[in-house]
Amino acid sequence: MTGALPVAIVAGLHADARREAVEELLRTVEGSVALHHDLATAVTGTVRRTVRDRSGERGAGDTPLVNDCACCALREDLVPELRRLAGDGGTRLAVVELWDSVEPQAMAEVVAAHGGEELMVTAVVTAIDPALVLPCLGNGDDLVASGLAAARTDQRTVADTWARQLEYAPVLAVAESEEADDEDRALLAQLHPTARHVAIGSGELARVAVAGFDPEAASVAQHPACALLPQEADDAGVATTVWHRDRPFHPGRLFAALEDLACAAARSRGRFWLADRPDTLLVWDCAGGALCVEEAGPWLAALPDAAWELVPPVRRAAAALDWHPAHGDRCQHLVFTSPGLDSDGVVRLLDSCLLTEEEFRAGRELLRELPDPFARFLDPVR
Repeated sequence: MTGALPVAIVAGLHADARREAVEELLRTVEGSVALHHDLATAVTGTVRRTVRDRSGERGAGDTPLVNDCACCALREDLVPELRRLAGDGGTRLAVVELWDSVEPQAMAEVVAAHGGEELMVTAVVTAIDPALVLPCLGNGDDLVASGLAAARTDQRTVADTWARQLEYAPVLAVAESEEADDEDRALLAQLHPTARHVAIGSGELARVAVAGFDPEAASVAQHPACALLPQEADDAGVATTVWHRDRPFHPGRLFAALEDLACAAARSRGRFWLADRPDTLLVWDCAGGALCVEEAGPWLAALPDAAWELVPPVRRAAAALDWHPAHGDRCQHLVFTSPGLDSDGVVRLLDSCLLTEEEFRAGRELLRELPDPFARFLDPVR
């Protein structure tokens, strides 16, 4: 891979910060070239591609939509364009500036899967304006309504898209902002505590851009069973509460509390266990008051021993850390982060949704009688 062209991916809904980060790379990395696909032109049936270096634009072109999807067109066009840059002999670093709502995980995996020996992802960076952290996280508007959708069928919201952009990237390029205060910075730090923060304009992005990135490891780290969720914190009016229990939820009581729990924090996420679905790991993903609950496969404790060899080692290690002698890796692990968070209230509400000791001891007889209000979301075919 020593002859591969380094590819640095710069993402983020904060467009001004993103452009600042890209311009810094073009100024400070000799032989760097930026590739950008403007998905805003998709309404005309094409995606506009531009290529520029430190001296300005050096080429542009249009690529047609694929399956009526601008993001699909980007994926189809991205790798061939990067390979062309790799073959020109003069490009030292390819900077992929993603359009506003494009998520970096998908593009990093496309380049890694199809770049062969010519391309190597060396960095994924999300550009941040600290003053916009809470406004973006609290924006539950659909991307379609905001003019940011990558396809007509795009059902994402501004908040959940931005949360994934933030939490996937190991590096955050932070713009200087006079409007940002200590609360904004504390919220950013608690949402992604393991990220490396690099100030835009410091010159440090040039080193970060070629530091190295492992898309496969990053993908495994996004799985809800393995994700490094934030830890307990309380700073500048922003708090993070970690709730961990080894008893399942009563589905009816949890369902009745969903609205209050979804509105309790700017961001909440994690994995959880429903009493009537003892073999299924469920994902909790909430931003901007919009909660997504979905299945993520079986708990490891529900798998036969022979199937464990097919499970990534990182997940086996994560399960071992919290292994319970009776329940295995089945557990509740939810994290709530927000300014003005009522931590005690969140904990009380979550605890009230668990099976009682008596219900838990009743075992399978009770489980057959429990209501299943989640069925219409988790089993839409029924």
